Amino acid sequence: MWGRPLYPVLLAGCAALVCWPVLGTQGALAVLGVALVGLLLHHLRNLSHLYRWSQRPQLETLPTGTGAWEYLSSHLLRMLKQQRATETRLGEALSRFQLAGAALPDAVVILDTSGRIEWCNPRAEEYFGLDNRRDTGQQITYIVRNPQFVEYLSANTGEPLVLKVLRREGEMMLAVQQVPYGGNRRLVLGRDITRWERLETTRRDFVANVSHELRTPLTVVGGFLETLEDMDKPDPEMTRRALELMRQQTSRMTRLVEDLLTLSRLESTQNPLREEDVDVPEMLRALYQDAQVLSGGRHRIRIALDSGEWLKGSTEELRSAFGNLISNAVRYTPERGEIEIRWGVRDGHLTFSVQDTGIGIEPQHIDRLTERFYRVDRSRSRETGGTGLGLAIVKHVLSRHNARLDIRSTPGKGSTFSSVFPDTRRVSASHPLSAGASA
Repeated sequence: MWGRPLYPVLLAGCAALVCWPVLGTQGALAVLGVALVGLLLHHLRNLSHLYRWSQRPQLETLPTGTGAWEYLSSHLLRMLKQQRATETRLGEALSRFQLAGAALPDAVVILDTSGRIEWCNPRAEEYFGLDNRRDTGQQITYIVRNPQFVEYLSANTGEPLVLKVLRREGEMMLAVQQVPYGGNRRLVLGRDITRWERLETTRRDFVANVSHELRTPLTVVGGFLETLEDMDKPDPEMTRRALELMRQQTSRMTRLVEDLLTLSRLESTQNPLREEDVDVPEMLRALYQDAQVLSGGRHRIRIALDSGEWLKGSTEELRSAFGNLISNAVRYTPERGEIEIRWGVRDGHLTFSVQDTGIGIEPQHIDRLTERFYRVDRSRSRETGGTGLGLAIVKHVLSRHNARLDIRSTPGKGSTFSSVFPDTRRVSASHPLSAGASA
């Protein structure tokens, strides 16, 4: 540190001592003065270059200098390279942080000590209506003006806030939470919980519907049991009637429980689809006979087997789905109505359909028909013995078979329920059926 600057001074002193015997004292001092002045001018020149460089410092334009200045330049060069490497690492780390923040499924907003936006990720822009470039440095409460949100931020509590946000796509439920960090800075996190809120609503509705569906048969059974218990002398006709009604109600509860167990099994991830080659034409012949028994001669039922092809899937589940569609057609078609069961190819896809001349369905109800316990006419559904779960079971079975349910209905004219299967489920029959077979 000290050696390089002092070395030229000592060299000038030695030169003056050498000249002293020859030039005398004054000459030696003159030589020393000239050397020191030259050394001073050298330092001033290098200092001027360094000053001009410091106005616009660039690694490529750093002055090299000579002597002690060369040592200083090399030291500055090392520092600048280290700084540039550090900046590169910090820039890469910041880029990785921003990419990670952008990839997060939740909204993230970084607020400074005054509640101004320092940074936000794209999800926050979507949820809160922010713009990272435009709104940086702005108070977040100036942009997100929801009173609950403003009050929540001012309360500075760590408990999450459930916020209802209106968007063009519809209503969204947002769980907002603020997390203090780094002194008085805060992270504002937002998570879309719309799906979970809907599931919770579905769960509550499901419990309420099951309770409602079980209350009526239990009330009937309990009422008759109390009546029979209070009778001093049993009335044979009354007893027979009571037992018959209790049998009907217990059968209804049994069907409800069985349908609930079926739905639970279909929804379980621990119950994979057991695939086999399903003889659909033979299955539909058996279901056709069941439909005749259920109808009791009150309807004209036809079956049209336009294809002899089979399906790859679960025999039990497909029988349940097809049986539900057929039994619904029988229950909701008035007496002397017509029902057609058809299996064939439509628009290039294997399709099972049930067409009836029943009461039909209003358009506003069609999208909700596959919801659990959803009924267009509750009183009629109970009269026909339905549990309100049949179409929900059909929907789950078809979903497990990569198929879809197509519903077309005209009020007062009838409905057509079609199960459309993808080509990946098609299996060539071992004994093809001649086209157009019907009964």
